[in-house]
Amino acid sequence: MTESASYLTATAEAYDAVAVLYADLFRDSLDRLPLDRAMLAAFAESVRAAGAGPVTEVGCGPGHVTAHLRDLGLNAFGVDLSPKMIELARAAYPDLRFEVGSMHALDLADGELGGILSWYSVIHTPPRELPPYFAEFRRVLAPGGLLLLGFFESEGDPVSEFDHKAAPAYRWPIDDLAALARQADFREIGRMLREPLEGERFRQGRLLMRRR
Repeated sequence: MTESASYLTATAEAYDAVAVLYADLFRDSLDRLPLDRAMLAAFAESVRAAGAGPVTEVGCGPGHVTAHLRDLGLNAFGVDLSPKMIELARAAYPDLRFEVGSMHALDLADGELGGILSWYSVIHTPPRELPPYFAEFRRVLAPGGLLLLGFFESEGDPVSEFDHKAAPAYRWPIDDLAALARQADFREIGRMLREPLEGERFRQGRLLMRRR
């Protein structure tokens, strides 16, 4: 088994094991996160303005953020490594499309999407493995398509691994993650950093990018 296949399998199995608990914990999480909702709204508005096709949430988990994108007027569907997460998402939102898959090899045509939401899904990717993911995002996005990244920010420190409850994960300096996306031909539109709320350990980063 290659290293890439190994961590993908481990991540899927880890989320399968906690899927029901995760869904219960995060189902209404956006209700208390006005800054996150604002960033998602800006993403949705930008996608609608570009008029460039559907949107996928990669690493959609139990589907609550994908449903939020639908409520913002987007033609949204979700993809996740974890079969159990996809099972829960389909049960909770039977009117939406959810598929088991990996963001490193999406079953989509070139230029098919108007937007990609990666909401804490790149955090489990070892840093040296991440450039091909951005290349895959670029492949499936139409020219001018939008990419929104949500991640844990390292507060000026280098990329660092931490003990995420589900699987090994990484915190990124926001400038370094933006630079990596630029290398894949994305242009930054905006960014946000918010301080951790009660119960959160780290500062949270958001990057809104456009495919050139």
